[in-house]
Amino acid sequence: MDQWIKAGKIGAEVLNYAKSIAKPGIQLLELAEKIEKKTAELGAKPAFPVNLSLNHIAAHYTPLPNDPTVYKEEDILKIDIGCHLDGHISDTALTVGNNTELIKASQDALKAAMKLATPGTELREIGKAIQEAIKSHGFSPIRNLSGHQIEKYDLHAGMIIPNFDNGDDNELEEGQIIAIEPFATTGQGKVTEGKPSTIYRLLQTRPVRDPTTKKILQHIEKEFSTLPFCKRDVIRKYPTANFSLNILERQEIIKNYAQLIEETKGLVSQAEHTVLVKDKPVILTKC
Repeated sequence: MDQWIKAGKIGAEVLNYAKSIAKPGIQLLELAEKIEKKTAELGAKPAFPVNLSLNHIAAHYTPLPNDPTVYKEEDILKIDIGCHLDGHISDTALTVGNNTELIKASQDALKAAMKLATPGTELREIGKAIQEAIKSHGFSPIRNLSGHQIEKYDLHAGMIIPNFDNGDDNELEEGQIIAIEPFATTGQGKVTEGKPSTIYRLLQTRPVRDPTTKKILQHIEKEFSTLPFCKRDVIRKYPTANFSLNILERQEIIKNYAQLIEETKGLVSQAEHTVLVKDKPVILTKC
C-alpha cells in the first residue's frame, strides 16, 4: 500500500504544479513537457500521456510534437494526470478557466461521490450523487464517460464508476482503488469520437519485418508495458517513428485512441481523484 500512497502524493503534487503554471498564453506542448519533467523529478513515470483537453474536447487531447495550440483566456482547460511507481497508479484531474460555475459543478460532484467510496456502496449510488450534483448547477453529466477501478499496471481494471444512475447494483469492496471522475457539460451529455489523439496502447506483440519498427516495438514494450503512451514519447528517441507507428497500428499491435468530443459541442469540465475504498474513504491524490 505504501507505493499506492506515494504515487497518489506525487500525482497530487504534479497536478498542483500544473495548475500553478496553466495560465492563458502558455502553449499546451510547453505545459505538457513541464508536467512530464516534474513527474520525473519526483521519481515517478507517467501512467498515461497528460491530457490537456480544451473546451468541447472532453478527453484524449495530448499535444503533438511541435503543437502550436495555446491555452487562451476564453478557454476552459481540463488537466488530467497519471503517475505511477512500478505500476502503482494515481489518476487525478482538474479544470481551469473562467467558467467558474461549470468547474464548480464537476468539483461538487466529485466531493459528493467520494463520500460514498465505502464498502457496500452500490455503483449506481455514486452515479446518482454525481448526476444530482451536476444537475443542481444547471448542467448535464457526460453519461458515456466514467470513472474506473485501478489495479497494478491496469488503469481501467474491470469496475466502472458511472457518472449517472445507471442501475448498476454491484457493490464496492474494502481495499479497492478507484478513480472517480465526473464530467459536467453545457451540452447534452454525450461524447463521440473525434480526430486521432496520437495516444496509443500496446495490444499485443508479434514479429515485424522492418528493423526500425522492431526496435520501436521493443522500446514500447520495455518503457510502457500495458500503459498508454503518445507519439511524443516515441519521437523523442526515434525522430522518424511516424512510419513505424503507422505499421504497428495497421497490424493492430497498437491502438490509437480518438479524441472524445461533446456531441453538441458543449463546454466540458472535469474533476478527478484516486480513492481507496474504506469505511472512511482515503483520497490518495489529495493535496
